[in-house]
Amino acid sequence: MSNRPVNELHQFTLPLTIGGTRLEIAGMHREGTGVPLVFLHGFGSTKEDYADVVQQAELADRPVLAWDAPGCGATTCSDLTAISVPFLVEVARAVLRAKGIERFHVVGHSMGGLTALVLADQDPSRVVGFVDIEGNVAPEDCFLSRQIISHQIISHHHPDPQGFIDEFRTRVWASPYWSSAQYAAGLPHKVRAGAVRPIFESMVELSDHGGLMDRFLGLPFPRMFMYGEQNDTLSYLGHLAENGVELAEIPHSAHFPMYSNAPAMWARITGFVLRTGRQEVPRRP
Repeated sequence: MSNRPVNELHQFTLPLTIGGTRLEIAGMHREGTGVPLVFLHGFGSTKEDYADVVQQAELADRPVLAWDAPGCGATTCSDLTAISVPFLVEVARAVLRAKGIERFHVVGHSMGGLTALVLADQDPSRVVGFVDIEGNVAPEDCFLSRQIISHQIISHHHPDPQGFIDEFRTRVWASPYWSSAQYAAGLPHKVRAGAVRPIFESMVELSDHGGLMDRFLGLPFPRMFMYGEQNDTLSYLGHLAENGVELAEIPHSAHFPMYSNAPAMWARITGFVLRTGRQEVPRRP
């Protein structure tokens, strides 16, 4: 066994108020040198998806920041109906400001990838590089979130958010894709039922009408799009490559490479960060 010391992460809580909604952000961070690494998790996941950053020796000196999105994990939120992707972007801005981070690498998965895309599009000068792990860039990416419409049992007349998430969990658990059952098993513990509808509806709206592909391709810094090999049929992969986006196919994986093939995922993230951030010096506000 290796005796290599691990540069530990430390947990924190951060009280915020965004548009009248009170939050207690549960996060993890570490100090370091170089461009900070900011991680945004997906729907129904938590910041711990990225805790193994401490095992990446080549990133050992990097500052790290991650937090549980409102409605997920240990973060508390006074009004779950207020949550949307634009709301998550405002939360990200506030957390970055509170932690004094001006320029950063961002890694976002699924919902977190979409949040990172909108954040980066609004202020691209702050982002050094972007690893998008199957974040939404086209309508076809709503294979999970569009179930709020295709399997809708939540309505204004018969609101049943817990019923929806219970059925959603059952469908995902039975999926033939890598790590689906593992993901589904954690849903009751990682996401509040009342957050599902507003998050999913916001993701669908942006994917269908938000011009995400043009916004992603228009970003002026290095981008990697990471996907599992079971999702290699995504129709736009060639289009991304033709427009300068680095593709990273993760073997033995589908939508959740952090569960099914974490070593391969981290190897690609680490290589990308080292290549794109070598000459960058972070600026403080």
